[in-house]
Amino acid sequence: MSAPILDRQELIRALERERASGKTVALTNGCFDLIHVGHVRYLRGAAAVADVLVVAINGDESVRELKGEGRPFVPAEERAEIIAALGEVDYVTIFEERTVAPLLREIRPDVHCKGTDYTPETVPEAGVVREYGGEVVIVGDTKNHSTSELISKLKRPVS
Repeated sequence: MSAPILDRQELIRALERERASGKTVALTNGCFDLIHVGHVRYLRGAAAVADVLVVAINGDESVRELKGEGRPFVPAEERAEIIAALGEVDYVTIFEERTVAPLLREIRPDVHCKGTDYTPETVPEAGVVREYGGEVVIVGDTKNHSTSELISKLKRPVS
């Protein structure tokens, strides 16, 4: 069974119900353009720190701004559907802003998870999370998998 893909208002209502039943909420975010094992390990780590895992997917324009022309390879709705199919994920939403900060301010997750290419101090949204009393947690394996690296490999001639 796949996790629901919700717009922001639907997500806020769903999380109100989860919190009313005493559950903690973690949020992680990313482009998730071409899924690889690093993404799976990252999401598994994020799911382990709270009762409910929300994954926020960057919208197509924000991926273009962050990653450059030609990206994303996969449209946001399809990336969301793929992430929603993973067992660790409870809710998926797509955000159109360049950063996840506005969504963090609205849903106020107990934990904001980022990958091992960050430290709690270098997470761009750490100040926002501290403002509302949340916690920043680093999850996943050592960052030795990346979509950009995968794309480079795919472009190399086969020998």
